[in-house]
Amino acid sequence: MSAILIDIQYLPTLEYFCCLQQADKVIIEANENYVKQSFRNRTTIVTANGVSSLSIPVVGGNKKTNIQDIQIDYSQNWINNHWRAMQSAYGKAPYFEYYADYFLQIFNEQIKTLFLLNKKILTLCLKFLQMEIVIGFSESYSHVPEKGIIDLRSVIHPKKSYLNNKHYSSQPYIQLFGNEFVPNMSIVDLLFCEGPNAHNIIKKSTVIS
Repeated sequence: MSAILIDIQYLPTLEYFCCLQQADKVIIEANENYVKQSFRNRTTIVTANGVSSLSIPVVGGNKKTNIQDIQIDYSQNWINNHWRAMQSAYGKAPYFEYYADYFLQIFNEQIKTLFLLNKKILTLCLKFLQMEIVIGFSESYSHVPEKGIIDLRSVIHPKKSYLNNKHYSSQPYIQLFGNEFVPNMSIVDLLFCEGPNAHNIIKKSTVIS
């Protein structure tokens, strides 16, 4: 792919980074209305009890609100809940101590909007993965992108299987729990378990189209 248009997500899945990996240019959708029950405010990790979903509470998510205006609800103790879940799931992972404080520092900033939080986390993850990608942001909303731009908005979704999207091919790595590998988890699962080898896993997992 040459250029893709994609929504911004919270601690994105491996499939998300595989889409970025095969693009020459990435355009983040910055002018859509917020979409509920999507990866924009949630992610999935592997715990001792299986797959667990972590969701950021937002203000005004039931209304048609521009994604950049969606505020995070800090009256709920979601930071502590997410962090305790990550510590429980990955505290003994080989690279947890190497990466963990960087994510905690961002959480503790209590960034006002979901868009800016996701943007900062994405920038950090790309740095850890050593992925040099040109990223821009849409200036207005278009139902149909310009010619040459592949529309991947809402393609990666909790209710859609990665098997149908054909951007990500599961490449197993060692996870801490379970007898069977769980594919397409949050990027933190890969980073905490594989560390510097994470980018190699992303490259091997990317289906070139």
